[in-house]
Amino acid sequence: MVVSQTSRGDESKQKSSGATQPTSAKGTTQQDHKRMMDLLNIKELRRGANGNDRTAPNAANYDESKANPNPTLPDPLTLRNGKKVTTAEMWRKERRQEIVEDFDREVYGRVPKELPKVGWKVTDTKNEEVGGVATITKKLIGHVDNSSFPKITVDIQLTLTTPAAAKGPVPVIMEFGFGGRGFGPPPGPRAAPTWQAQVLAKGWGYAIIVPNSIQADNGAGLTQGIIGLGNKGQPRKVDDWGALRAWAWGASRALDYFETDPTVDAKKVGIEGLSRYGKAAIVAMAYDERFAIGFIGSSGAGGAKLHRRNFGEQVENVAGSGEYHWMAGNYLKYAGPLTSKDLPVDSHELVALCAPRPVLISVGSQQVEGGWVDAKGMFLAGVHAGPVYKLLDKKDLGTTEFPPQETALVEGEIAYRQHNGGHTTGPNWPTFLTFAERYFKPTAP
Repeated sequence: MVVSQTSRGDESKQKSSGATQPTSAKGTTQQDHKRMMDLLNIKELRRGANGNDRTAPNAANYDESKANPNPTLPDPLTLRNGKKVTTAEMWRKERRQEIVEDFDREVYGRVPKELPKVGWKVTDTKNEEVGGVATITKKLIGHVDNSSFPKITVDIQLTLTTPAAAKGPVPVIMEFGFGGRGFGPPPGPRAAPTWQAQVLAKGWGYAIIVPNSIQADNGAGLTQGIIGLGNKGQPRKVDDWGALRAWAWGASRALDYFETDPTVDAKKVGIEGLSRYGKAAIVAMAYDERFAIGFIGSSGAGGAKLHRRNFGEQVENVAGSGEYHWMAGNYLKYAGPLTSKDLPVDSHELVALCAPRPVLISVGSQQVEGGWVDAKGMFLAGVHAGPVYKLLDKKDLGTTEFPPQETALVEGEIAYRQHNGGHTTGPNWPTFLTFAERYFKPTAP
């Protein structure tokens, strides 16, 4: 499988129709990347790993014996002052806040304290049939109040589909996707049920939110979209939020809407995404504790993969001009004067921020998907988040040994499965839905 040196997966290269887009994206991206380097007094970034050429001097490492040069990870249960976290209250009131602050400042960026409100409007309602189930599908637009800066318009695109026969509010799984559809090919005559049909078969609903209607997936768009609107069209500061936080913010605004919709059980809303949208999904899950469950697909570097692992994509790739817009500007430091081992946090602590809520980490096979997203690195993030879950009286992965492919580790609140397919969550949907059913069982009236 051919893997881009600067980006993994082509699924997010579609154009946005919601967030106002710049006209000269390529040049402006390079200029903004250079501007951020100048703000940080960085003259040069190290080259990212080359996933296309195994003979290149900077070829991506896929040798497990060379994958762990920095085995010491930050301890999620030790406060900055060296004191051990021993109670759930200490975790919630002290250590969790420290970890959030580190991710805000150095990795994903800070969301402005005051952002315009979002007003939701149903633009279309249809009675349809999906997988043999009668459904009601609503198309919605979440208009962000731009009266403070009318030059930028942000209209969040969202669709919500629920069973027509539902007698009350139902759980909903929301995916970061395109338009009114999610990922994966359309079903053929012999195809397995789509993920949407599988969700409906449980009696639940599904939603699809369009990330690029919230924030463009390029550096040129950082003065547009919700980030640009928050900054009134001005460039970012070094600790301002990037696209991952912006997409996650949009998902939270959709959850705000679900809390007002009588067809949705807003306490049972899950978030799912693949690749860069897998990154966005775990960021949304970590920051917004209202999400009940997460399904994190092949999220790789900047997602659930340990930064300190030298396997596949590296910090230097994410800090390059093709991906830096996902992150805070400060993240570039770790591909310049600093390295990944200097990060104050790592992705096991991102998983830990999801605690005590259940989360399933999904990945494809190294033979088909490739090693770029680092299946074992994501597994180990789940392992090292375990102590936080156990402190909160929840179950961890149950093992520290990397499991054989197709092994479903789903007994605890942290779950993991590596399927035998490619860059998709498709083969893991049945496992996820069975996992989620444990938490979405009907509650007594």
